[in-house]
Amino acid sequence: MSTAILTGTPVPGSSLEGDLRSLGFDVRTAPDAAAALSLLAAVPAADRVALVDQRFVGHLHTLRLALTDPRFPAAAVTGALTARPDARAALAVALTTVTNGTAAGRTAATTDAPAVRTGGTGVVTEADQPVTHTAPATAGLPLADRVTAALEADGTDVRHPELGSLVAAVPDEPAAREQALAAVAAVDDEAVRLRSAVKARDGFFTTFCISPYSRYLARWCARRGLTPNQVTTASLFTALIAAGCAATGTRGGYAAAGLLLLFSFVLDCTDGQLARYSLQYSTLGAWLDATFDRAKEYAYYAGLALGAARGGDDVWALALAAMVLQSVRHFVDFAFNEANADSTAATVNGKAVVGTPTTALSSRLDSVGWTVWVRRMIVLPIGERWAMIAVLTAVATPRIVFYALLVGCAFAACYTTAGRVLRSVTRKAVRTDRAAQALADLADTGPLAELVARAVRRPARALPGVLPLLIAFAGGAAAVAVAAFAPLDSPVVVLGALVYVVTSGIAVAHRMGGPLDWLVPPVFRATEYCVVLILAARADAPGALPAAFGLVAAVAYHHYDTVYRIRGGAGAPPRGLVRSLGGHEGRTLLVAVLAALSTAGSDLPLGLTLLAVVVAVIALAESIQFWVSSGAPAVHDEGETA
Repeated sequence: MSTAILTGTPVPGSSLEGDLRSLGFDVRTAPDAAAALSLLAAVPAADRVALVDQRFVGHLHTLRLALTDPRFPAAAVTGALTARPDARAALAVALTTVTNGTAAGRTAATTDAPAVRTGGTGVVTEADQPVTHTAPATAGLPLADRVTAALEADGTDVRHPELGSLVAAVPDEPAAREQALAAVAAVDDEAVRLRSAVKARDGFFTTFCISPYSRYLARWCARRGLTPNQVTTASLFTALIAAGCAATGTRGGYAAAGLLLLFSFVLDCTDGQLARYSLQYSTLGAWLDATFDRAKEYAYYAGLALGAARGGDDVWALALAAMVLQSVRHFVDFAFNEANADSTAATVNGKAVVGTPTTALSSRLDSVGWTVWVRRMIVLPIGERWAMIAVLTAVATPRIVFYALLVGCAFAACYTTAGRVLRSVTRKAVRTDRAAQALADLADTGPLAELVARAVRRPARALPGVLPLLIAFAGGAAAVAVAAFAPLDSPVVVLGALVYVVTSGIAVAHRMGGPLDWLVPPVFRATEYCVVLILAARADAPGALPAAFGLVAAVAYHHYDTVYRIRGGAGAPPRGLVRSLGGHEGRTLLVAVLAALSTAGSDLPLGLTLLAVVVAVIALAESIQFWVSSGAPAVHDEGETA
């Protein structure tokens, strides 16, 4: 239960108490700071608490944004403050400080004009001239604002939501109150709420073909009490049904699969919009949203491969290649973003290096509106990609779908990776220890490479520049080449994997702070997935490629899970889990051994299937336990378009 403490003198005719109750708050009143402190002490420690000035005038959605968002420990707007249980102790200290009078400051004013605060423009006077004060000259700050200032002075991070045209004001005089009420009436907060439900940055197809109506579907869901997690689950089931339709191998099945895949994407957009519309962010929702997109897409690939097989066309190698390419492409994105999330600019002659030729070119292109959308489309984000898959499924064959997908994703990968390499080389940013550790965690290093790293740690630390990346790339290329060309029943296949184990250990033995070290984890992903793909394809045994598809899917889930934990600030999975799964180099070596020991490749499908089951069971069990636990973070999805 959440509790709202209304402070100050009640205002006749105010709808504030009803608004707070509609947001789920148990409302209590306190005439002064001392009474508020007493009420705060009586509220159970596990409850959210809000302090709201009785004079507050603003939109209902202003209160919703300020007081109900579950992602932040504390949040505030003018006249209203909230604290989650983890910030309650700090709130009590701040309120005690204010009650004792040591923080009872006030803000000087330059005019006696009545003031109204709006989210994007600050305080606006009757002459519509912005000023820097927050209250008339004769009044002190509201209690909630003084407590907010005390919280921030003590180091508590207080979220101040962007209100845009929404209003939050604490007027003292009747004229100022009338002005504030008029400002509230002039803005339709439901329209603002609908607009803000849509992700700020998205692809062309999503922005212009899905979001214009999916936002209304999100509102429909909210009014019927549906949760984002329920919509996410519905999207998953819709995609699985689409995969089942594709697996029929009939033209009608393909047409139905394409339509259902598009509807699944509509629901996929709706769940995030519903979360933003109703501020229903959750730890479980973070896990579902982070993993279900990949599960839906890769299940659909499997459905297409099964459907093609019914028609006599074996496209399992293409399906697995598409999954490998898409996953590696994502890890390029993730690794680059983690490496540069909090990096600092390098210095030349004591001056910081600001900007690069590539960022300057990007800024110039952004100044021309249409280029922004073209650049977003050519990287083939999820909206454009799923639309292409759906249309081609309905009108063409699975083989054509995979050819188009491989060509499009390969171009997008080359385009984005080339630009990021240029930025990394020219910017010469200084990587933080947190970013270097994140890259080391993304590497997914197992016990074998760890042993090598310990043995060569001292000389490896002296490796200059991009040499660790080149060593990792050389080892990966050797493993892939041996898997592609060496006889399967030859120990050379295992030797190539052993070389990869050694080079992997050398590559991670130093601090991953080089300008291109963010490419090391994607190189590991590409090597492991490609070795599995190539060995299964060369085995030419029934079921080898489907088994390899399942193994790569299970391993990719573990890798995506690692990414989203790091993004959410929860750190990497436990080292015990990584070691129990063998690490990327251990699994690569094991697959090579299975291939070398298989009789004419006939035993490889069973070996790959067993390995896939073991990886899936171990990774899923630990992951589910983590994400449904109270300690898992609620990862917001802004900016995630792929």
